[in-house]
Amino acid sequence: MAEAVGILEVFGLATAFVAADAGCKAANVRLEVFDKNKPANADSLPVPLLVCIKFRGSVEDVTAAVEAGMAEAERRTGVVQHYVIPNPTEDTVKMLKISALDKD
Repeated sequence: MAEAVGILEVFGLATAFVAADAGCKAANVRLEVFDKNKPANADSLPVPLLVCIKFRGSVEDVTAAVEAGMAEAERRTGVVQHYVIPNPTEDTVKMLKISALDKD
């Protein structure tokens, strides 16, 4: 069975780092590469950059990591969305490697 995936989308890169750190300290998880998105309505957002944090591990650990990350993000700029995928497909796992942060 594949490892669970936790996806936490937050406002801003600094908040993403703090939320990821909290999630990793709260549970036995590892991080996939962060991803970013600047939506069309960026000027109306608290921070004009959305960052997606991706946790991997058991369902229980990923859930705990997402919850800890959400708590930290809410204290700062906020949470956009969050999901836990208990048993991702192979194609979903491949998509986790995509990151716009690597582009010029």
